[in-house]
Amino acid sequence: MEATGSTQSVQLGLKGHQVTDGSCTPCPDSATPPEVKVRHSSVSLPVLNPERLRTAKALVEKAVKMHRVFSVQGPYPVIRKALRARGWIEQRVHRPNQHARRRHNDASDSDDDDDNSDEVEKEEELDELYDLMSRLVRNEMVYFYWTNSRHAIKTDILQKEQIANHFAKAGSFTTKVGLCVNLRNLHWFDSADPDTFFPRCYRLGAQDEKHAFIEDYRRTACTSLLKYIVEREQGVQGEGMSHNIWAVQDKRRCSRQRSKPMVFSQMIDSALKVCQQFLESLEHSDIDISLETPQTLTRDEWARFIDSYYLVVHDGAEIERSDHLVKCCKAMLQRLSEVSPQLDIDGIHNVWIIKPGAKSRGRGIKCAKRLDQILSLVNGDPILIKENKWVVQKYLERPLLVHGTKFDVRQWFLVTDWNPLTVWFYKKCYLRFSTQPYSLDTLDSSVHLCNNSIQKHLRPSQQRHRGIPAGNMWSDDQFRTFLSSQGREAQWQTVVVPGMKNAIIHALQTAQDLMESRKNTFELYGADFMLGRDLHPWLIEINASPTMAPSTPVTARLCTAVQEDTLRVVLDRRADRTANTGDFQLIYRQAAVEVPQYVGVNLLVEGFKIKTPCQLPPLRSSNRSAPKHRGPVKEKEPAAEKVKPLPKMVSKSAETQLKKTSSGVLPPPPLPPEPPLPVPVQTITLRLPMTVNKSIHLPISTQSYAVSLWKRRPEVSKLCSDKLHPCTTEKYQGPSLPSEVTISKQSRQAVTSTLSA
Repeated sequence: MEATGSTQSVQLGLKGHQVTDGSCTPCPDSATPPEVKVRHSSVSLPVLNPERLRTAKALVEKAVKMHRVFSVQGPYPVIRKALRARGWIEQRVHRPNQHARRRHNDASDSDDDDDNSDEVEKEEELDELYDLMSRLVRNEMVYFYWTNSRHAIKTDILQKEQIANHFAKAGSFTTKVGLCVNLRNLHWFDSADPDTFFPRCYRLGAQDEKHAFIEDYRRTACTSLLKYIVEREQGVQGEGMSHNIWAVQDKRRCSRQRSKPMVFSQMIDSALKVCQQFLESLEHSDIDISLETPQTLTRDEWARFIDSYYLVVHDGAEIERSDHLVKCCKAMLQRLSEVSPQLDIDGIHNVWIIKPGAKSRGRGIKCAKRLDQILSLVNGDPILIKENKWVVQKYLERPLLVHGTKFDVRQWFLVTDWNPLTVWFYKKCYLRFSTQPYSLDTLDSSVHLCNNSIQKHLRPSQQRHRGIPAGNMWSDDQFRTFLSSQGREAQWQTVVVPGMKNAIIHALQTAQDLMESRKNTFELYGADFMLGRDLHPWLIEINASPTMAPSTPVTARLCTAVQEDTLRVVLDRRADRTANTGDFQLIYRQAAVEVPQYVGVNLLVEGFKIKTPCQLPPLRSSNRSAPKHRGPVKEKEPAAEKVKPLPKMVSKSAETQLKKTSSGVLPPPPLPPEPPLPVPVQTITLRLPMTVNKSIHLPISTQSYAVSLWKRRPEVSKLCSDKLHPCTTEKYQGPSLPSEVTISKQSRQAVTSTLSA
């Protein structure tokens, strides 16, 4: 009861009370019960200055008029501060329970990379003026949304003038599955090869891709064996190893007793044959091979080969030395390097990284180098298999190392439109180190995963180089200083930056058709890259909602800058195209594609009805009816001494056409029959007695043509209503009539009497 009374007192203090000298007094017209007045004396109310209230109302009125009301969900103090400096007023929303939100993120396979969910958001001490203005705009429309998850905004119900910081359906490239599938379609958008910047990847939930991965693993085992032989002969030391790999394998060899001798020369020969078959498939020279030709290795032979590969490469078993085999291996590797851009990063251990398809911050990621282990990891979760959520990707076994430690690069980019596709690249980035020295002797996440959400919970190793900071992060300037010490600083601008730009553009091109393009929408993404030993960047993944938590001095400075520069591009540049965009650089703007205007489901068809003329009665003889077909018919010999009926009337236009026919001009092909109008037509059969010198016969084609003429001429409808007149033609001569037809005057009188009767 006391809590309820306190709440009412606050509302009355704002609405039903007068503010005088910092205290609330009841208005004369307010009916406040006495007991409420007693509670007022025990509740500490905010002190409202009349001058401050007038100022707040004036600022709110101006902001609402200029459509400057924003809403921020999540711990983004930089965004709030930058918007307030531009005259925007925040409409504060209720913050959900932190633990419930964290459970939701863990259970929903979110593709967001926002580490802010692990940080406890502190309620900022708002200035009283901002708090008051937030209350005054609580019922106004929000014109700018900034949230840490796209699911918090329903973009389909937003109005055109409302701005949001998330596109719908961005999972086509911000999830590991989406990026894996869509980059295979790059050849439809660009001539670039995805294998040159994206490690090959497979969905193990799809059976066809699972078989493709098994074939890739076997083929990679063959190439790894060839590299193992060549590098052992040359005495190459594994990069990043604190000791010689060959010395370790010699110790293993001494401690391991083989139960039976193995013929390794046959094993190398099989590896060479598999590589040769792979080259032939790339050159399409294997299309003439018969389907009955057996494969290079059977299933049992593959099983024995993989076991032998484990013994040699992983366990350090002794292998025969042969100069001839080494030369063959070198020659084959040289040929493979010309067609396989990922041959150098493959290494010799055949390590693959297994990732859940839609999780971020390194959750659920594991590394494995044995085929049975990889398949067992995937088969253990039937739900992820059913939804094709497991992704296996080739691990970069030989990355560029800094003081013997692995790192990756977080690079920001901004998309402000999808049609035309508009991409902004941020000039600043930062490096994230692991806490342990790099080594393939162990596949622990502390060595191979550089996510800050994982490494921040680990203690740096004592064996790690002292040049790596305790915060496990470097800015791009510090990394360029490191490259300068090695004489490679120029490669940052010539190799690293152009490679990252091209990889981002290609990834967005493949997803453009799958995105819902909405104006007044933008999104900031974080791309993760690894660098090869030649400084060539390899795209690992793209994250939505990249973390902006100031976890280290590096991120505290760079994350603040990228948020402020994002608002410069999104807001300042809308009002002034020449506005400063900070460190954002426009790297791609596609030509606009015209979208057809939506006409809806109601279609309008305009036109007029075609009127069909009255159909004439068909010509029929005394013994048979006219044929129903309209095609050309061969003439038959006329029957002897039989009188054929003539049409009851012939119009002038039809008579003219008959004369043309008699002059030798062939009639055009008959038109298809037209449906008759539902008009009753009186049919009169006219039988004329004639004196015939010879037997005559009208061709069927001529009859059909005459009937079609009646149908075509518009005068027919008039003839149907007028008085019928007998034909006065006494002579008719056509190409198929052998003689003349003469009608006497007596016959005419007989016809007249018949009609009158």
